[in-house]
Amino acid sequence: MFLLAVPVLCEQFLSYLVTMTDTWLSGRISREATMAIGLASYVSWLASMLFALVGTGTTALVSRYWGAGEFDEANRVANRSATLAAAMGIAFYGIIYSAAPFLVNLLDLHGETAAIGVRYLRLDGIGHIFYAVTLVLAAALRGSGNMRTPMIVLGVVNVLNMAVSAGLVFGFEAKLGEAAPLVLLPAIGVDGIVIGTVVARVAGCLLMVGLYARGVTGLRLIRRELVVRGPIVRRILAIGMPAALDGALMWGAQFLFLMIVAHLGEGAQRDSIFAAHIVGIRVEAITYLPAVAWGAAAATLVGQSLGAGKPQRAIYSGHTAARQCGMLGGVMTLVFLFGAGPIYRFMHHDPTVAAEGIGALRLLALAQIPLTLEIVYVASLRGAGDTRTPMFINVLGMTAVRLPLAWLFGIHLEGGLIGAWIGMVADLIFRAALVVWRYARGRWIHTVV
Repeated sequence: MFLLAVPVLCEQFLSYLVTMTDTWLSGRISREATMAIGLASYVSWLASMLFALVGTGTTALVSRYWGAGEFDEANRVANRSATLAAAMGIAFYGIIYSAAPFLVNLLDLHGETAAIGVRYLRLDGIGHIFYAVTLVLAAALRGSGNMRTPMIVLGVVNVLNMAVSAGLVFGFEAKLGEAAPLVLLPAIGVDGIVIGTVVARVAGCLLMVGLYARGVTGLRLIRRELVVRGPIVRRILAIGMPAALDGALMWGAQFLFLMIVAHLGEGAQRDSIFAAHIVGIRVEAITYLPAVAWGAAAATLVGQSLGAGKPQRAIYSGHTAARQCGMLGGVMTLVFLFGAGPIYRFMHHDPTVAAEGIGALRLLALAQIPLTLEIVYVASLRGAGDTRTPMFINVLGMTAVRLPLAWLFGIHLEGGLIGAWIGMVADLIFRAALVVWRYARGRWIHTVV
């Protein structure tokens, strides 16, 4: 479990550095830039959830076939999945390009902030076409037990993203003697952040496709298999549909939650609260690093164990991942409790943003262990092909707990960001309890994929 999780953890850490770098760069520009970056991050999150329609089914099927020794079928799944991912990426770009002004208006953004937000979303959408293929091919490799190659490819993507984005925000010049400096990278502000992201995602897709063209871990692109038809495609969609629907519903609820945050306070205070929320959510993403890593490892071992006819080993895999990852969640609880002040002062130059966010981040510290458990056990269930139960639990937590409590304490009782985050903390604890209960019952081992 540990050996499978560590490469994914390294990959997630680099991904986290990208989000932190983007947020930090926007914090050097303005509150408006941070707000626009925050909106784009929610849309990117929606994209990754929708791509799970293919990725979740891919991992579940490849791991089952791999555990049963049916490697040709596993390779067929990888090829069909790549084609599906490309189609989804193109469709998503078309939707986001048209919907960008509407999303900006929903958050009541105006003037420069609205213009930045629309432009950012439309440019970012180009990168999602290529990122969809990269993520799904990485999911196939993880299903085969190869965690190292996705780590290297996505690591290259993330490092390139940070380098190009920072260079385009601040600019880069070379001094050649007494002559005027040679501009190697122009300083273009907030647009530089998204252009860096697009460049990196295109490069990552080309690298991943190149590896598959040569063959990696027994998986290879085969031209005749790059089609969207047949029973394998239907099985991928049947497994992934609940996960994608779960993602879409979760994103819709999260966007409603973001709308609540966007209406906390008025004027300059409102902007500070919104920016503080974006910074806090980006910072808290560090807890997702071990959770997603151990969740990916658990999904692989659960699927392969069930494919090999070893259900008890599958059950033990999920519990092992939860124990290992839960300890790291405890560490992050202490970091957020005692480091909230320094974290906010480093992330944003505006002191009003820090003033709104420090107390809220300390509150959020209480949900870090439940958050890790929920992510790990959900990934374990999905690795077995049980994608419907997590969907119902997630929707219930968001609609019956988070949104009502966030509105009550944040807007009605005027509790500000802390009030809204009371709903978020209660939701995370509620969902963790239900997912742990579902996993402990063990009925998911009979899931047919």
